[in-house]
Amino acid sequence: MEADLTTLLKSLRVWDTELPDFDPAATPGAPLPLFTRWFGQAVAAGQSEPHTPSLATTDADGHADVRTVMLHGADDRALHFASHAGSAKGRQLAARPYAALGFYWPVQGRQVRLRGPVRTAPAEVAHADLHARSTGALASALVGHQSELLSSYEELARASEAAWERAQHEPDAPVASWTVYELEPDEVEFFQGDARRRHVRLKYVRQDGGWAKQLLWP
Repeated sequence: MEADLTTLLKSLRVWDTELPDFDPAATPGAPLPLFTRWFGQAVAAGQSEPHTPSLATTDADGHADVRTVMLHGADDRALHFASHAGSAKGRQLAARPYAALGFYWPVQGRQVRLRGPVRTAPAEVAHADLHARSTGALASALVGHQSELLSSYEELARASEAAWERAQHEPDAPVASWTVYELEPDEVEFFQGDARRRHVRLKYVRQDGGWAKQLLWP
């Protein structure tokens, strides 16, 4: 007999591991070096898919939406992810170009939350981004129609077969809808879980071309 949801939820535990210490006083003046350090530590600790944050957007009516995306890169100005311009997220970002990213790395009890305005990179950046990835990624992009209604799985199978064949024979095939988005954070929060629930929350806030740091109650 299947357990009910409430029983399952009560049976679960989080952070069943030794959690690292986090000293906010020893952090750098800008968030990217700390993000890079934490990301590398998550990889070294065996965190599954640490590069797949949740992306939250709102549509033209102000209704929230969220999904998992893949981080494609980061620099001192922005974090980069990609999608089709005509997808749900693409349409929402066109209507309201502001978003949030949330990384969760439970193997170390850590979260990183960012939010800020989103811009689109030039078309040549998107082309290079797509063609630096796998044949499968290109084939998926060539299928297109992301978030549109699908009449049957057979229709998808036919489109996918054709896209794979084109991707293999034309590895530089253009996909006009493929877009790289750049989220330039106004705020970045680093959350370190603590076994005694004395969680450490450090927030960076962009101010006057630099960053101010703030501690938050858990």
